[in-house]
Amino acid sequence: MVSQDEPFAARLEIDYPEQLDRLTTALRLIWIIPIAIVYSLLTASGNETVVAETGERVQSSGGGIIAGLFLATMLMIVFRMRFPRWWFDFARELRRFSARIGAYLVLVTDQYPSTVDEQSVHLEIDYPDVERDLNRWLPLVKWLLALPHYIVLFFLGIAAFFAVVIAWFAILFTGRYPRSLFDFVVGVGRWGLRVDAYAFLLVTDRYPPFTLK
Repeated sequence: MVSQDEPFAARLEIDYPEQLDRLTTALRLIWIIPIAIVYSLLTASGNETVVAETGERVQSSGGGIIAGLFLATMLMIVFRMRFPRWWFDFARELRRFSARIGAYLVLVTDQYPSTVDEQSVHLEIDYPDVERDLNRWLPLVKWLLALPHYIVLFFLGIAAFFAVVIAWFAILFTGRYPRSLFDFVVGVGRWGLRVDAYAFLLVTDRYPPFTLK
C-alpha cells in the first residue's frame, strides 16, 4: 500500500519568473512556430499509401511515436513484465521537451524551449520496478479508469485557457505573471502529467490524485 503522502511517480515544477519580456510575450504565437515544427516532425505519425487488389489507393497512418511507445510498453508489461530502460528514458525526455514547449506557450517562462537543457521546467518521472510496482493486467484498462480525470481536465483546460489570456494582458501591462494564475496553470499541467504517467506512460499503478498541488 502506497502512502498518500509519498510523492507521485510524475512531478512537475516550474520556476516562477519575477519579470517577463513584454515583446516576446506579445508575439509568443509567432516565436513558438520553429520549435513547434521540430516537435511535430519528431512525433508525427507516418503515412503510407497502399494499393489494393482493386487498384484503389488507400492511405493509412502509422499512429505516431507517442502512440507506438504506449502500445509497445503495454505489450511488454502484459506479456513479459518488462519496461526497457531506454524506452523509458526516451519517453521521459520527450515529455520534458514537450513540457518546455508547453510552458513557453502558456507564457510561464521566457526561455526559448531547449532540446537538451532543463531550463526552468523541472519534470521528473520515476522508473518503475515492473515486477514489484506494476500489475500485469492494469495497462489494458488504465486508459478507461482515468476517464473521470479526462472530464475534469477538459474543464480545467478551458479555465486554464482563459487564465493564460488574462495573464497575457497582465504581462503586457506589468511585465509580471499574476502568481495565482501562474500556480493554477502550472497545476493543470501537473495534473495532466500525473494522468499521462498513469494511463499512457504506464510507470505507476497508483491512481492520480484530484489536485493541482
